Amino acid sequence: MRRIHIIGGKNHGKTTLVEELVAELTRRGFRVGTIKHTHHQHELDVPGKDSHRHREAGAAVVGILTHSTNAIFWIPRNDPQHPAPVGDDRYAQFVTAFADCDVVIVEGDTQTNAPKYEVWRACHGVPPLATGLTGVAAVITDDPVDGPWRTLPRSDVTHLADELVALDRAVS
Repeated sequence: MRRIHIIGGKNHGKTTLVEELVAELTRRGFRVGTIKHTHHQHELDVPGKDSHRHREAGAAVVGILTHSTNAIFWIPRNDPQHPAPVGDDRYAQFVTAFADCDVVIVEGDTQTNAPKYEVWRACHGVPPLATGLTGVAAVITDDPVDGPWRTLPRSDVTHLADELVALDRAVS
């Protein structure tokens, strides 16, 4: 599964950039998958609904199948005989579901070894995360920024998509 991570601080525009990149790459004929990475605990299923009740009853995997959208919820194993995957190995759980995607854009996960692009805006008054991270391919911004990393223009989504396509071909 070819992954590209869009990282950045809160309200720096990660979600908007992911939306724009998905639209641009899809327009070009790519099949794009996305994953939202978060450190926060969220209830992804609706409490009280059948699928949530199935999970609460102890189902290890619960699927929802409709005419327009499908979903799968699973609880990672976390016992000594079957420890939950860590680091980049966590993404292996998604390989089957994303198998027919040309590229997967992950929003978040600064700790990955996969290519990371940071979206950054000076108005927030904090330095880029790239200052303290390794493996950041570029900082995406329209603001002046000093650092040893490459910068890419945030306002040029076509150029950013070209960059991701070129990276994807180099990684393939």
